[in-house]
Amino acid sequence: MLNLSKELWPHKPLAEVMRPIRIEDVVGQEHILGFNKSLQMAFHAKKMHSMILWGPPGVGKTSLARLMATAFDYHFIALSAVLAGVKDIRQAVEDALQVEQQTSKKTILFVDEIHRFNKSQQDALLPYVESGLLTFIGATTENPSFEVNSALLSRAHIYVLKPLEEKHLRALLVRIPEVTKRPLDITEEAIQTLIHFADGDGRRFLNAIDQALANQISNDYFLIDQTLLEQVLQSQGRRFDKGGEHFYDQISALHKSVRGSHPDAALYWLCRMLDGGADPLYLCRRIIRMAWEDIGLADPRAIQICLDAIQTYERLGSPEGELALGEAVIYLALAAKSNSAYNAYNAAKAYVAKDTSQEVPLHLRNAPTQLMKNLAYGQRYRYAHDEPHAYAAGESYLPSGMKNPQWYLPTDRGLEIQIKEKMALLKGLDEQALKKK
Repeated sequence: MLNLSKELWPHKPLAEVMRPIRIEDVVGQEHILGFNKSLQMAFHAKKMHSMILWGPPGVGKTSLARLMATAFDYHFIALSAVLAGVKDIRQAVEDALQVEQQTSKKTILFVDEIHRFNKSQQDALLPYVESGLLTFIGATTENPSFEVNSALLSRAHIYVLKPLEEKHLRALLVRIPEVTKRPLDITEEAIQTLIHFADGDGRRFLNAIDQALANQISNDYFLIDQTLLEQVLQSQGRRFDKGGEHFYDQISALHKSVRGSHPDAALYWLCRMLDGGADPLYLCRRIIRMAWEDIGLADPRAIQICLDAIQTYERLGSPEGELALGEAVIYLALAAKSNSAYNAYNAAKAYVAKDTSQEVPLHLRNAPTQLMKNLAYGQRYRYAHDEPHAYAAGESYLPSGMKNPQWYLPTDRGLEIQIKEKMALLKGLDEQALKKK
């Protein structure tokens, strides 16, 4: 059964009218609501518990919370973390106490966008969740392990909700005539456009249809075709969170595709982010980072190509300059890979952070004054250019007593093949010099 109150439509959004009133009517989320799955079993066992529903927009988080209140016969209080504060939490507690005293009903406190609550606001919930007065349900699009206090997190089960697939959106489409009580004729081309536009967001899908239906001349028969959709829908990018979990997931996918030498995948994630509204200059900075971290000295041309691409983008702007970024990403994906310099830098940095401040050896110090010369600054320093191969074989440049840590170990790829050969030659010269000593 669906909430098919004819009086509600078209005065309320179609997405609101079509909210399911039974767990069986929920589309999607089979991994938690399917037969013998975790949340489905909780519904049938009628065992309520605090939880966090984590997933992208428009996948049913609010609907699930409301369904639980109905299924378990709980009093339902909803707060938006964007607007609510500690005062609202206290008011919710008072309401829950009053309801329990008058009706013996327990209360579900649903907090939408729980990641927007600060630490003190989240802490304010804890005593009432622990006492059982409130059963807490939080909804978030952000990774709760980063955004929710550990104390609250430990008291709530986390359910991960997934974007709706094409079959789920088509199932919603089939139900619309039941709500509107009017026939709906929609072309396959229009359906595909709506599915692409929704990008897994059921609310966005229904809102787009709602807009299209509102532009119908007749109230007895509805037709949605591509022409109507083009008039109704403005150009919008895919779902993209410019500062949250999805943003960093896609950055990670781009970086790992480059590291994995897969140019097509790298281009896909670059274009996904550009299409979704990511700041191209932020992507420029990440592309430079990839060149230094994953290509390094195996192909020093990579960094120059990245810098040239970014300079091109700065001169041309979008969309013309985006081609240069695409070519840079392709080059990085296909370039020889080495993280030897990256690892060497991190190892040296960690060593210095733990080590004491060691003195600079006297022979490496400059001696611009007579006093410094009298103190033996710069004595016995060997000028490399005056030596064979321009190399002072056997010389030490590390603090006294420090062994050669060998942080930088070149690979057998790209230019580092030659670097490795050069280092082997110099090592041999050092060994010969030490034998002479």
